[in-house]
Amino acid sequence: MPSFDIVSEVNQVEVRNALDQTNKEVSTRFDFKGSDARVEHAEKALTIYADDDFKLKQVIDILTGKLTKRGVDVRALKYGEVEKVSGNKVKQVVTVRVGIEQELSKKIVKLIKDSKTKVQASIQGDAVQASSSIDRGQLLWRRRDSARSARTTPRVWQRAQ
Repeated sequence: MPSFDIVSEVNQVEVRNALDQTNKEVSTRFDFKGSDARVEHAEKALTIYADDDFKLKQVIDILTGKLTKRGVDVRALKYGEVEKVSGNKVKQVVTVRVGIEQELSKKIVKLIKDSKTKVQASIQGDAVQASSSIDRGQLLWRRRDSARSARTTPRVWQRAQ
């Protein structure tokens, strides 16, 4: 019974490396001299600190560039709201999404079931497992039979009346 899992995972090592590269670039750039711009990492969240909104956007651009270069999909990031910390300083929490959310899992299962194929889908925590009762040999046999029937089916022409 063949099966596969539909999951969403992010390589945390690459996220950490991109974060370190971002902090290094921010500390050496001329336009960030004397600013308190940085990115901190906790479990599945990144916190971006900056002096104002403009510098916050610049740090986010640097971070997304570094993540993209390291092969991390930036669609896995969920940006929170910009918060004022003290004075003019701002921070933004960015959550790294790992796994498939329940709503999306339910949509995937519904799409698979509505496709009218012989595939069953089930939610397994933060993943969706799809399995079929047809094994590979049966599938290849059915494809060969359908190809044969397509070649031997007579064509019927209708006259225009």
